[in-house]
Amino acid sequence: MKQRWAAASSSTSLKATSHAVADTVSCRKAKNRLPGLAVPKSTTPTIKPPLTFPGQLAQSTVRGYATQKQATAYIHGKRLYDVEKVRHDFPILNRLINGKPLTYLDSAATTQKPRLVIDELTRFYNEYNANVHRGVYKISEEATAAYEEARAKIARLINANSPSEIVFVRGTTEAINLVAQSWGRTNVGLGEGILLTEMEHHSNIVPWQLLAKQKGAHLKYVGLTDDGHLVHEDFRRHLESGGIKLVTMTHVSNVLGTINPVREYVREAHKQSCRVLVDAAQSVPHMPVDVQDMDCDFLAFSGHKMCGPTGIGVLYAKKTILEEMPPYHGGGEMIREVHLYESTWRDPPYRFEAGTTNIAGAIGLGKAVDYLSELGLRNIQAHDQELTEYTHGTLGKVKGIRIYGPENPRTKAGVISFNLGDVHAHDMASLLDEDGIAVRSGHHCAQPLMERLGVSSTTRASVYVYNTEAEIDRLVESVERAGRVFKV
Repeated sequence: MKQRWAAASSSTSLKATSHAVADTVSCRKAKNRLPGLAVPKSTTPTIKPPLTFPGQLAQSTVRGYATQKQATAYIHGKRLYDVEKVRHDFPILNRLINGKPLTYLDSAATTQKPRLVIDELTRFYNEYNANVHRGVYKISEEATAAYEEARAKIARLINANSPSEIVFVRGTTEAINLVAQSWGRTNVGLGEGILLTEMEHHSNIVPWQLLAKQKGAHLKYVGLTDDGHLVHEDFRRHLESGGIKLVTMTHVSNVLGTINPVREYVREAHKQSCRVLVDAAQSVPHMPVDVQDMDCDFLAFSGHKMCGPTGIGVLYAKKTILEEMPPYHGGGEMIREVHLYESTWRDPPYRFEAGTTNIAGAIGLGKAVDYLSELGLRNIQAHDQELTEYTHGTLGKVKGIRIYGPENPRTKAGVISFNLGDVHAHDMASLLDEDGIAVRSGHHCAQPLMERLGVSSTTRASVYVYNTEAEIDRLVESVERAGRVFKV
């Protein structure tokens, strides 16, 4: 791939006369004592940009999605994006599959992990594994500091007003279910509407179906054009018909790669007093996202799709909304006081983090944020864009190929779904695996979208920071071989 220059963007726990008092007080004051906690030192160099809030940053919008011009998470002066150097950060890329180099093109499902993240997870379990917030001993305080620092890094990455707007969850799916069952059950009533789109992942459909049945609400959908864009007139018509309480939509389609202009949709929804949830699972890892500029009410994404561990994700919500939401799960950590017949809750975000959370996962995600910030989100976006264009240009020339989604690759992220003649997607993926190429096949947890496209499944190649044009060439050669095998 051609080279190019791009502008990228000792703890002091509270003392108490008993452990019971210490538990209650230190939990309650966890956020306030964060600056005094000391993250355990490592011999591995880390990137620690200043964690300032709120984002007093110059902002702009590119093709409808929010960006930050001056965020230090994105800008590192002029620097060369060296994909070969990036590849050395990912140990798994040294593997051979069937005697051939692993060509990993399934990052929309999950990304590979850099050594920086793997080493931090190992260090946590080797050096300071402990539960957070309530321990008054050294390694517990170290774990608490690292956990809360990860929260602050994530808040800064998406330009939240405060770390208190960041709730740790298992992933995008749990984040959306949390909103549905906490905010939704409180605010959506009989006969009211929830507006979705036909390109949603099942995780942004099924929770709302469940809520609609519980509350007697109804679902409405924004349709798609033949080239994979939302029908804006559908959106406007449903809003103007009244009764819509929530708009919930994906930022980037996990099947089509379509980048939706969510900023504009949020503005229109707010004019009709609708709340907006954005599924950002496919956008936060790939491009600058600024929740203040976007002005969404909720935003959900997963750690494992952005070089972090599995089992950890994020729900962002505006503080004023979180403060009004009841708990989603009950148990330890999320309480202020418990009596035999009643309890009171802690302030957000802890109200929504019942029990022992995925501490290692949160710390690992914090390291992943460090890594992506060092690469620069603008550099990552530009790299993805170049590979997407290259894939369209080369794969599109294969006889019998059909690529789904926007015809202009500059209006989509690094997701390319395709079919070759009448070759089943699973057969295609199996043949590609023989050549060491990992792609996804099936309905991609988007069966309503498959129905709209008139197919049962597609093969999906998705690119990320470590992919190269040479890997795309291997993909195209393997697809052409499949065409010869199946006589397309």
